[in-house]
Amino acid sequence: MTPFRSLSRAMLLGFLRDRSSLFFTILFPLMFLVLFGAIFTNQGVAKSKIIQVGPVAILDQAPGLGEILEITKQNDLAAAQEQVRQGDFVAVVRQQGDRYQLFYTAADQVRAGTVRGVFGQLVGQANAAGVPQRFTLAAEQVEDKSLKAIQYVTPGLLSWAISMGATFGAAMTLVTWRQKKILRRLRLAPVSTATVVSARVGASVGIALVQTAIFLGVASLPMFGLQLSDYWWMCVPVVVAGTLVFMAIGMVAGGLAKTSEAAAGIANLIVLPMAFLSGTFFPLDSAPGWLQSLSNIFPMKHLNEGMLDVMVRGQGPASILPELGIILGFGLVIGLIAVFLFRWDDV
Repeated sequence: MTPFRSLSRAMLLGFLRDRSSLFFTILFPLMFLVLFGAIFTNQGVAKSKIIQVGPVAILDQAPGLGEILEITKQNDLAAAQEQVRQGDFVAVVRQQGDRYQLFYTAADQVRAGTVRGVFGQLVGQANAAGVPQRFTLAAEQVEDKSLKAIQYVTPGLLSWAISMGATFGAAMTLVTWRQKKILRRLRLAPVSTATVVSARVGASVGIALVQTAIFLGVASLPMFGLQLSDYWWMCVPVVVAGTLVFMAIGMVAGGLAKTSEAAAGIANLIVLPMAFLSGTFFPLDSAPGWLQSLSNIFPMKHLNEGMLDVMVRGQGPASILPELGIILGFGLVIGLIAVFLFRWDDV
């Protein structure tokens, strides 16, 4: 056997024995192939939820709209606009004589653009037989027109940053302290376990709050133009709850791993897919229904929604209570698993 073949064989066997390299080279990319394949599986055009206020001729007379629009009928325009503003619906439409009014949310640019295109086509078809053009369409966003896309990007990216920081911080600290026998010394020191845990939690929460302050400060610069709502400060309890949950996830990763590389791999395996499945980077409206339902389980989805409600949508403090409940409930389960997996020494 030539030296080249011998070295190649030895390197290949070494690669196959290295579970970390094998995972990140083959299994990790394959996981994302399956993930994106599931998200973008074409199962027909995802419906956009809109509200119809009063009779609207182009909706009542046009066939086949049920395949692209999910229409709810109401009579109160102000209440309908508020539902759109809160993100429950994409748009509200009403007719006043020959004029159609479409009020849409800027929070979902893709959906809003689709709905505006649909109504533009419907109005164009209604005008096809008339000269001059009879019907007009006025489209207007329900939010303050000065609001920019940064309003809706910031909560998602902040959620991701907080989750990454808390997860990796807890996982890497646990593994490093265990390898360097720091945990053993702390166990023998005249300091209670509760004090050690509290100190670590306090440090992680402090880091997350500094992250939040820096994030919001930079996004609020004139070049970006973030405008916070009156209740933006209510994002603090959401950030604290999210930090605790992702610390617990990091503790699980650290409990399972024996090396820092393995801990980073497990943390990436959990957090990165969760970010995509939680709508952090892009909406999941086109994903299969089962995948949308699955996303509601993940704490990052509710971390993002809670901050979006109080930072952008202007909802009151009570709006975050359901999100907090789900986040903390998830954290309780993961925390119990972390306690079960915790080890003072490598065995």
